[in-house]
Amino acid sequence: MLTSTFCHLPGVSARSERFLWDSGIRTWDELLRHAAPPLSAGRLRTAHEQLPLAQSNLAKGDPRWFIDRLSSKEHWRLFPEFRNGIAYLDIETTGLDRDHDAITTIALYDGRRIRTYVQGENLEAFAGDIREYSLLVTYNGKCFDLPFIENAMNIHLPQAHIDLRYVLHNLGYRGGLKGCERQLGLGRGDLDGVDGFFAVLLWRDYRRSGCRAALETLLAYNIEDVVNLEALMVMAYNLKLKETPFLDSHRLPPPKRPDIPFNVDLETVRRLRSRCF
Repeated sequence: MLTSTFCHLPGVSARSERFLWDSGIRTWDELLRHAAPPLSAGRLRTAHEQLPLAQSNLAKGDPRWFIDRLSSKEHWRLFPEFRNGIAYLDIETTGLDRDHDAITTIALYDGRRIRTYVQGENLEAFAGDIREYSLLVTYNGKCFDLPFIENAMNIHLPQAHIDLRYVLHNLGYRGGLKGCERQLGLGRGDLDGVDGFFAVLLWRDYRRSGCRAALETLLAYNIEDVVNLEALMVMAYNLKLKETPFLDSHRLPPPKRPDIPFNVDLETVRRLRSRCF
């Protein structure tokens, strides 16, 4: 889809992009080769300056160049061209205040491998591992996860970033990550009803009693978030394609769900629910 995108060009609106598509100009190469494309002289000159840069940055694998030129609701267009460099990312914390609360766990998934990071065990390893990726995908990470990580770990995350909150909101889906999952038919099985507040309870139980089952349940919950981010990314991509002429040619199949390396301990969940609710 990215090579059929024109709305990143200065002066080319969504309406102008649609007019190009309807005129039979569907790719960057077709616009560059077209003898008389339906653009003003100034916009055509800009296109001939910018599209070779777009081709170069795509070839170099630099998603940042495109992220900086597209509105947040259009960031979905970078998928799947940069899929191999994506990290789906989610954090759990002791609270919402990044100046006073702490990260408890981080889950990272790249479509092939699941990695987890735990406070007091290997949390510091995240700073090195995340450098392997050029594009981050989160839900509400722009406001929460990324600034929290940068503040807590004293690192900078320079990667391009797709925040699915804005993409899904543009599609009409609201209600947080879990709400969007439910609306799009994604279930959570044994984790149904477990939320961010309950994740705090799991962490407290683990730290207070050393209950490994509480930590493993927390990690299973954290991993579920990032695995579902990939599914939501594909769903959002296909839904946005319906607004273009490219649904049949660009539609993606659902991703294969990986095996989750941690189990939900239902007895721990029941115990904490009976104690706190």
